[in-house]
Amino acid sequence: MMAKQSDHPAHILALARQTLTIEAQAIDGLQKNLGDSFVQAVQSILAVKGRVVVMGMGKSGHIGRKIAATFASTGTPAFFVHPAEASHGDLGMVTRDDLVLALSNSGESEELSAILPLIKRQGVVLVAITGNTQSTLAQYASCVLDSSVEKEACPMNLAPTASTTAQLALGDALAVAVLDARGFKQDDFARSHPGGSLGRRLLTHVADIMRTGEAIPMVTPDAGLTQLMREMSQKGLGATAVVNQQQQVLGIFTDGDLRRLIEKGIDLRELQAADVMHPNPTTLSDTALAAEAADLMEQKRITSVLVVNGQQQLCGVVNSNDLMRAKVI
Repeated sequence: MMAKQSDHPAHILALARQTLTIEAQAIDGLQKNLGDSFVQAVQSILAVKGRVVVMGMGKSGHIGRKIAATFASTGTPAFFVHPAEASHGDLGMVTRDDLVLALSNSGESEELSAILPLIKRQGVVLVAITGNTQSTLAQYASCVLDSSVEKEACPMNLAPTASTTAQLALGDALAVAVLDARGFKQDDFARSHPGGSLGRRLLTHVADIMRTGEAIPMVTPDAGLTQLMREMSQKGLGATAVVNQQQQVLGIFTDGDLRRLIEKGIDLRELQAADVMHPNPTTLSDTALAAEAADLMEQKRITSVLVVNGQQQLCGVVNSNDLMRAKVI
């Protein structure tokens, strides 16, 4: 049985490429529409004392939810309110200190149009993202962002595709401009994403995950090789620190060092830690980020690093397994 033309791989790929081209052109076309209204919208969002309340029906509503989430995660308190639910009580979630960001390609959504007079009467600033700058929504808005597109990517020019892509891109542009104006940095992003990988990398400190107390492998300089090996074996890190009476780090001895001594045929019985240690080993401050420990280990090609406090006293040790458990790497 011969495949239909619409099922043919070449046709499928051609349609996919056409869709991406149309949507890319739609986003590129937005640039010529950017101007004073966009600057005004950014300034209005920066000036708002309350929250950014995003509204939209249908596909515009789905885009609106994403835009609200982007604002909220980048330093601007925001949430989504469904226009239909707003007519049945949820409009009480909007205060005069808030700003409403309304999305509608046609600008004539019945559910949204029904609450526009109430929003205006309340004195709430209204910013519109719409493909129809002469629409009801545009007339009520204090600021209008033109998201119009030449055509949808849908072959029938019906399903919201290029138009919703344009809305999303404009929302992202607003969020990026606002976060930059606020001086929003990586640390701020991490605080709103503590469960994400970036949050863990920027918020987890060495002191949060390092091994402390009895779990730290350490000996004094006069310790014999038997004691050195016992300490490495018991603590399971393949290395032990050598410290003085003030617990300041003098050196380190690893299982690799032990193998090299054996290979050289050296008599180990009379050796002490001071004889075999590597002096002035790499250390890390307990205030350092765990990500710094990961970078240091990769750079030095080591699996563990000693951690010292402000008095340069050994206070912990962290290895690659600790970093993996903390999901830093």
